This record gives sequence, structure tokens and C-alpha cells, in this order.
Amino acid sequence: MAESVHPSRAEEPPRPEPLPPSYTRVSLGQVVTSREANLLGNIHGGEIVKLADSAAGIVAQRHSGGPAVTAALDEVTFLQPVHVGDIVRTYAQVNWAGRSSMEVGVRIEAQPWDDPTVSSVHVASAYFVFVAITPEGRSRPIPPLRPETPDEVRRQREAEIRRAHRLARREEIESGRR
Repeated sequence: MAESVHPSRAEEPPRPEPLPPSYTRVSLGQVVTSREANLLGNIHGGEIVKLADSAAGIVAQRHSGGPAVTAALDEVTFLQPVHVGDIVRTYAQVNWAGRSSMEVGVRIEAQPWDDPTVSSVHVASAYFVFVAITPEGRSRPIPPLRPETPDEVRRQREAEIRRAHRLARREEIESGRR
């Protein structure tokens, strides 16, 4: 007896081989200026999110092997202000990968531009959800994630928890609309 194939998955190519987080890990940096400052002289949180989204987008595109779009900003936590003249660095990697979506975690650090003796400070963290897309805008399969270190295994587990919460929240909201 032939096994039935779901029509929407029948034409889908097989998933690529798993990739470790280190394969697509990236770091971006820039000096922030008064153009990005708010009235308090600190850098707008939106500017920090924009830089983090850029780093996350590069990671998502590398991991998926093609176009990927931001589907959600699952969480952003601001820990310290960023000041005009600081060097802001982002460190991004895939934390979790599903069939076509992935979570990319971004750590943001800042350091004064004029004093290399001052250590970088962890100023924010963010978790983005990206979906890999075809040229027609449909989702497409991505490589699974293959964590290699205890830290990468921990990140994957925590990403699975965030995903479960995100899906449960969406279900709860939708059930209240019925």
C-alpha cells in the first residue's frame, strides 16, 4: 500500500543537512552618533533594535541559504543605556531551527570609543524569529540546527521554551476571538 503524501508537502525539497550555530555566527559593530540619540543623550532603543535585526538577518540568511524575513521580535531586554560615541557590537547566532523558521539570539555590547581599557558592557539582548522564503514569498525548508557545545544546547532549550510560550499565547488570543 502506498503511503499518502500531504499535498502541500509533496513538492517540498528535502531539508538540508544540520548546521552548527558556529557556521553562521556573526558580529557587527558601529560607532553611534548624536543622530541616533534621544533627548536624554542616550541612543534610541529602536536604533539598537535596528542594528540587532541587521545582524540577526545576516545570520538567518546564512543559515537558511537564501532569503529570510523577520517574522517576530520575540523579546528585547535593555540592560544599560548606550551613549553617543560608544562602539556598539552585536553578536548573533541561530538558537533554534524548525522546518522553515528559526530563532536568532543577539547580544549587544557597548564600549566607549575613546578608552580601550574600559571593558565592553552587555547593554541588551534580543530574540528574533525569521522565516526562510522562496522568491514567491512562501516558506521554504531550512537546515536543522546541530548544537555542539553545552552553551548551544542550553540556548536551543531556552529557544524551545520561548517558542512554546509564543505559540500558546497566540492560541490563547485566537481562542478569545472565536
